Amino acid sequence: MSIDLCLKFLPFVDELFSTASKTSGLTNKDFTFEGAHSVKVWRMSTAPMNDYGRHGPGEGNWSRYGEVNDLDAVTDTLTLRKDRSFTFVIDALDENESELKAAEALARQLRQVVIPEVDLYTISEMATNAGTKPAAKALNAANIYDEIIKGSNALDTYEVPETGRVLLVTPDVYKLLKKNPDLMMQTDIAEDMRIKGVIAMLDGMPIIRVPVARVPSGFGFMIAHPVATVGVEKLAAYKTHDNPPGISGYLVEGRIVYDAFVLTNKAKAIYYQVTSNATHIGSASYSVTAPVKAATRQTTHESGTGYTAAIAWSPNAGTTFAAETAYTATVTLTAASGYVFDDGFNAADVVGLPDSTAADSVTVTRVSDTSVKIVVAYKETAA
Repeated sequence: MSIDLCLKFLPFVDELFSTASKTSGLTNKDFTFEGAHSVKVWRMSTAPMNDYGRHGPGEGNWSRYGEVNDLDAVTDTLTLRKDRSFTFVIDALDENESELKAAEALARQLRQVVIPEVDLYTISEMATNAGTKPAAKALNAANIYDEIIKGSNALDTYEVPETGRVLLVTPDVYKLLKKNPDLMMQTDIAEDMRIKGVIAMLDGMPIIRVPVARVPSGFGFMIAHPVATVGVEKLAAYKTHDNPPGISGYLVEGRIVYDAFVLTNKAKAIYYQVTSNATHIGSASYSVTAPVKAATRQTTHESGTGYTAAIAWSPNAGTTFAAETAYTATVTLTAASGYVFDDGFNAADVVGLPDSTAADSVTVTRVSDTSVKIVVAYKETAA
């Protein structure tokens, strides 16, 4: 005997999708696939504005309204591509509680397997087809807010509605946001928003924190308006089979058809920042011989793990140090490909810096993610 569980469990399943899914607020349901496997969407072009010819048509035009343009009207066909299924057994020992056990098992399957898969697929489709994808960048507490504002500005440029935008971040990026001393996030979030996964507000956008397992590799953050992406979760069938051949108990089978489509004309409503996934450099070495009268200047500096080093002297005349001259050594550390210097990298992270008996001043400046400058002003050489 086969029992169709759709009517029994469908309301519960719908609620679970809206609460456990991290993408329900990122997509729209503007198109229905009920009774259809494909949907055609019109994609229309527009015409430019012209100066009206009050005293007659302009040169080369027959209309006072300007050049007459044909509007392009093409269709995009959205065809569901994901048809997935699962199956498991409920042992006969639990027969007396079969309905409860079936509901629990189905909820667990959706929560731990189905919804994460749908989220990963949806976010990956949005990332792949995002209208704005700047170059990969190492994100840190100092630059994360500026990078997010760049994304918000990009959506402003394309006149994406301000209301409805969502900021999607991983736990690591959310931690960077909380470390930024100049950033104040609104964390007093209504319960109905928390149910949808919203944990804070930033620049008018709800922040949704999503596990790294549900985003593509290299995911930094995403700003999206749901107008850009059509999300489809089409539950086809859930059934239990009572004592099928070879099984003492219930065989549960489920099938879900789902997909996500980024609309071509609305792709600019998605801004996707990739992180460089760089290895962080937390320490470096300074190895420079102090200036001595008539000694040969040091012209090279040894490199370290993840960085190269170059040295320059001021003043820079001759190959040997002059008498009664105060020299300054500038050592520039440059991170190798795939490396960045730690946030807040400073003098405490550099081994071998001279003390006050050899130098008048020592400064270490983290110029950027990939550059650190060490400036040492040595004491004057002997007469």
